[in-house]
Amino acid sequence: MNDRRPPRKRRASNEADPPGTAQRRAALRLLDAILRRGDPLDVAMHAAAQGLTGADRAFAVAIASETLRWMVDLDALIDSATTEILPDDVKARSVLRIALAQLLVLKSPAHAVVSTALPLVAGGPRRLVHAILSRAQQEEWQLPERATLPAATAERWTGQWGAEMTDAAEAAWSAPPPIDLSFAAEPGADEWPDAASFAPRHRRLPRGQAVEDMPGYREGGWWVQDVAASVPARLLGAGEGRTVLDLCAAPGGKTMQLAAAGWHVVAVDASAKRLDRLRANMERTGLSADIVQGDIRSWAPREPADAVLLDAPCSATGIFRRHPDVLHRIEPAQIAEMAILQTELLARAARWVKPGGVLIYATCSLERAEGEDQVSTFLDRHKGWAIDPARTVELPSAVAPDANGLVRTVPGMLADAGGLDGFFIARLRAPSD
Repeated sequence: MNDRRPPRKRRASNEADPPGTAQRRAALRLLDAILRRGDPLDVAMHAAAQGLTGADRAFAVAIASETLRWMVDLDALIDSATTEILPDDVKARSVLRIALAQLLVLKSPAHAVVSTALPLVAGGPRRLVHAILSRAQQEEWQLPERATLPAATAERWTGQWGAEMTDAAEAAWSAPPPIDLSFAAEPGADEWPDAASFAPRHRRLPRGQAVEDMPGYREGGWWVQDVAASVPARLLGAGEGRTVLDLCAAPGGKTMQLAAAGWHVVAVDASAKRLDRLRANMERTGLSADIVQGDIRSWAPREPADAVLLDAPCSATGIFRRHPDVLHRIEPAQIAEMAILQTELLARAARWVKPGGVLIYATCSLERAEGEDQVSTFLDRHKGWAIDPARTVELPSAVAPDANGLVRTVPGMLADAGGLDGFFIARLRAPSD
C-alpha cells in the first residue's frame, strides 16, 4: 500500500493571492526600483504599478512613499527583532518595511497586512516575516514622533546649515505637506474661505483632497504649486507683453504664472512627455505659450529675450517632503555632477538675455553647491553682471532675502502653517552695454 501523500500544489499565478496583494507587490517593485536602481519615484511608478488604476495605484504609491519616509526607523525596529541583521537588499527586509509602514503609518488592518505580506516572500523566510509582524502587533510597536533623516543627509545638511535647520527638516520630513494652489487671478474674498494665503494669488489647503474634484479645477483658474516654487516667477513681476524664455519649463507651473502675469512665454524643455503635461496644463487653464522641445545645452533662441528663467535640473533635495525617495537616492557625487551641469546651463542662459535684462536662476535644492556657490562662480566669470536684490514685499510670508538679496527657503519657514519646500532663487541683472 502506497501511503505517500501527494505533493502540495504550488500557486500557478498571482490570481490565488489574497485580495490586495497586487497593490503591495507593486509597492515592493517601487521600493526595489528606487533603492536598487536609483529611479525617481514618479519614473518607477509607471513600470511598477502597471495594471493598477485609481485608488489601487494610489495605495501602492502611498505604501512606498511612507516606507521611504520612515525607513530609518522601520529598519531599527526590524533589526531589534532579529538575532542576525538582515542585509539591506534581501526581499524579506523590503517586505517587512512595507508591511510595517502599513501597520504603523497607514494604519491598515493587521490581517490584511500579514496575509498580503507572506506571498511576497514566497521561497524566502516566511516564518521570520510572520514572526516579526506578530511580534509588532503583540508588543504594539510604535514609531517615534518624527521620522529620522538618512544619516548621510543629516550630516551634510548640518554641515551646511546647522543643527537647527536639520532638526526642522526632520520635522518637515515626518508628514506629507499640504496642497498649495497658484491662481491666474486673485480669488474673490468669498472664495476659498477656509484656505490660508501667504502671497498674492495663493491659497493653501489641508492634504487629503483629490485635486481633480476640487472646485474650479476643470475651469482652469488655478494649478497645484508649492508656494516656494512660485517665487522665481514672482521675481519677474508683470510682463506687459515682453518676452521671457522659461527654460526646463515642464510641467508648467512657472509657465502658467508668467503667462498669467502678461509675459509672452517661450517654454523650452527637452522631454516630449513632460511637454505633453505642460500642453495639457496650458489647455486646461486657457493660458498660452510658445512651446519648444529642445535640450538647452544645444538649443538656442533666434534672438535674446527681455528675461530668462532657468529652473535648472538639480538634485531636488529641497522637495524631499513630497518626494521622500530623493534622500535615499541622492549622494554627493550626484550633487557634484548636477552642479557642473548647472554651471554650463547658467552660462548659456546668460547669453540669451538682452542688455539690462533679467536672469532668474532657481533650483529646488538644499545644497549650497547648487545655489549660492553657483551664483558666486557665475559672477566671478561674468563681469558686469550683478545680483538684482529680491525685496521682501515680492516674497511670500516668512520668506526674506539674505544680505545679498538672494532667496533661500528652508525647512522651518512657515512650519506652524505646513512649511515650505527648499528652494534657491537669484535674480541677476545683465550689463546694459
